[in-house]
Amino acid sequence: WQGAFYNIAKIAATGGLVYLAGMLIDYYTGDLTGLSAAAAAAAKHNGTVVAWTIIMAVIGVIMVMLGLYNAKFVPSEKAKDAAEKPDFKQTMIDLGNVFVDLFRKKHIAYYISFIILYRFAEGFVMKIVPLFLKADVANGGLGLTEKEIGLCYGTFGAAAFVIGSVLAGYYVAHRGLQKSLFSLCCVFNLPFVAYTLLAIYQPSSLWLIGGGIVLEYFGYGFGFVGLTLFMMQQIAPGKHQMAHYAFASGIMNLGVMLPGMLSGYVSDMLGYQNFFIFVLFCTIPAFLITWFVPFTYPDKK
Repeated sequence: WQGAFYNIAKIAATGGLVYLAGMLIDYYTGDLTGLSAAAAAAAKHNGTVVAWTIIMAVIGVIMVMLGLYNAKFVPSEKAKDAAEKPDFKQTMIDLGNVFVDLFRKKHIAYYISFIILYRFAEGFVMKIVPLFLKADVANGGLGLTEKEIGLCYGTFGAAAFVIGSVLAGYYVAHRGLQKSLFSLCCVFNLPFVAYTLLAIYQPSSLWLIGGGIVLEYFGYGFGFVGLTLFMMQQIAPGKHQMAHYAFASGIMNLGVMLPGMLSGYVSDMLGYQNFFIFVLFCTIPAFLITWFVPFTYPDKK
């Protein structure tokens, strides 16, 4: 459940806000009937700029409100006198001890490699899929509008993600993480086949495209639980468990960001169809490292 709500922001952004952007683009673009191609393109461009400016302003307001909420309600510890103020040198020493303790853990090099490679293919896909969905069919995309993309993500994708997250939690609770981890990795990575098929056949049916998004988001929600629980149960335990879990989460997100930085270059070089075939090969390291991953601590159900 924690994982479901932690990642629901991605659904709200790529679904609801994108759908709202599509509505605003239609509103500010207006009726293009009778306009020349150049005038219609200019009106579409201006409408898009205004619409996305409004969306960014909405996001800014949301973040300010969340900041004010946290400032008021998150507990804070204030030093009663100067003697209780933290010493900078000691703080740095304590921080160094946290890192040293982490890298003394058994199998830690393997575990860091595991949390990086588990989402390696996703790092390539997550930046390119929205571009693929919106790109013209002539350019290898599916030619969807902002409203259609928002609808697929905000309804089909959102429901599939939450259902996948919750079901995976109960699945692991029943079988245990060690017995479930490889199957979770498969469910997480195999749905990328759906985007490969969409890129090859370029269907126009919103139901087929939505079905591919549902498959990917269900797999994302289902498989992500395995990685979260692995970091909790195998990396975090010890004297500094919260710090080590946070460090593992940071490394995990770095593992997604690095291929994301390269995804645009690879996509431009290969084209969408070959790009998604390339992504399928990028899932192989995740399968291999998950199959052989050792467990340091007893599995929990």
